[in-house]
Formats: sequence, structure tokens, C-alpha cells
Amino acid sequence: MRVLVGGGTGFIGTALTQLLKARGHEVTLVSRKPGAGRITWDELATSGLPRCDAAVNLAGENILNPLRRWNEAFQKEVLSSRLETTQMLARAIAKAPQSPQVWVLVTGVAYYQPSLTAEYDEDSPGGDFDFFSNLVTKWEAAARLPGDSTRQVVVRSGVVLGRGGGAIGHMLLPFRLGLGGPIGSGHQFFPWIHIRDLAGILAHALEASHVQGVLNGVAPASSTTNAEFARALGAALGRPALIPLPSTVVQAVFGRERAVMLLEGQKVVPRRTLAAGYQYSFPELAAALKEVIA
Repeated sequence: MRVLVGGGTGFIGTALTQLLKARGHEVTLVSRKPGAGRITWDELATSGLPRCDAAVNLAGENILNPLRRWNEAFQKEVLSSRLETTQMLARAIAKAPQSPQVWVLVTGVAYYQPSLTAEYDEDSPGGDFDFFSNLVTKWEAAARLPGDSTRQVVVRSGVVLGRGGGAIGHMLLPFRLGLGGPIGSGHQFFPWIHIRDLAGILAHALEASHVQGVLNGVAPASSTTNAEFARALGAALGRPALIPLPSTVVQAVFGRERAVMLLEGQKVVPRRTLAAGYQYSFPELAAALKEVIA
């Protein structure tokens, strides 16, 4: 297949591109910067969709960048980096003389309301209680295409674990120094997925013609709490993980609204992902962490 990947130069995009090429697909990236095997967003807007069999959008400003203050300007950037790129690709697909077979968007489990008791699958309600859930609703709406000539898939991703990027990047140093521990109470659920499985789910969605609708991009070990995650990461590194990061510190660094993403969590199960026939490489946390820090 010829696959067009928006935002393909990032952490997830790089993993997905490597996997697709290994499976014999041809990949073109949509990126801000021109280069070999790429087109720019401006070119997409002016010249339309290049010939492709499939399109994926992964573009979006990193919400949990600790170097950015959570103010109105950054919130607008977080919104526009997701909605505008998604709308642009959806528009180009709708106008293409030959529409691609499949269109895949990656959003997030922030769609589901944080809870210490609820369990969410792909059919659970959500999407309307705070900035991030509303963002996911608008983002998924921006991707919708009229008609059914193109198969549409949305993957709601959990926290992505992998070498050289993602959430682990910020955590490793304190944990290696023995200063790691749970965030806040540690009781909140921590929906996670190994980068290889997220790329695998996306490739499966592209290749398997029966897959459509929403898939939860989380590992099946959905009952992991933040405290259990901290213990498992400490164990993988051979370090204690006993020093909690107080919620007041998290709120001071990230701002109250954004801190919710770290201090509260959702128990999310990949019911439809498993039913669609995807087989996980890393269903269990210990093995996933071992690979990440190897």
C-alpha cells in the first residue's frame, strides 16, 4: 500500500513508518519541512491528496511539554495542531478523484472521564466534561468523511511507552536516581501501551479491511494503577520507587487543568481492538518496561 502519514516525523510516526516499510508498504510523510519522501502541509492544501491507498494522522503539539506554560496561547496551539491538520487531510481525502481505502486518526483516552471505579470500552460515553475530552470530540468530528467509500478508524491511545521518546523519556532520570515514585495518590488508573503495539494496531487497522470505527489503543492489562506502574518501573531499573510526586508540584509545573491528565486516570479496555484480531506483543507491563529500558 501507499500510505500517507501526517505528523510522521514524531515518536509514534517514526515507529509506524519503520513497521510499514518492513511490511513492504511505501510511506510518504506530511510534514512542516520538505524533504525526500515527504510533502508539506502547504503542498497538501494547495495540490490536494497525492495518490495513496491509506492515510493516517498523528500530528499534534505535545500537550505535556513541561517547558510550555498552560496558557491560552498554548491551548490554541494544542487545538489547532490537531484540528487543522485533521480537517486538512479529511478535506483532501473527500476531494480526491480516487479516495484512499482507509483513513486512520489517533486521538486519546482523555475522551473518557477519569474515575476510580468505572471501566470504559470503545462504546462507553465521554467526550464532554473538560478541555481534553472536548478536544477529542472535536478532533474525531474533524476526521469524519461523508459517505462510505473510505473505511474510517479512530485509535484512542493511552500513555505510549517506548525507547527514546514518549512518557518514559521524562521519567527515567529520577527513577534511575532512586527518586521516582507514584504521582499524587497513585490510586489513579494508568492506561498504557507499548510503542510497538500502538504501531501494530495502526498497521492492523490499515491492512485489515474488516476493521472500522473506534479502537482503544491500550494494553489489555487495563487495571494498572499509577503506583503499580511506578513500582514496576523501579523494579525494571533495580531501584526503589517510593518517593511520591505531590499533586501540588504537578499542578505547579503543568497547571491545574493539564495536571488532571497525570493525577487522574481511566480504566480503559481494548475490547474492540482484541475482537478485531490484533495480537499484542506486550500485553503485560513488566515485559513492556523491560524492553523499553533494555
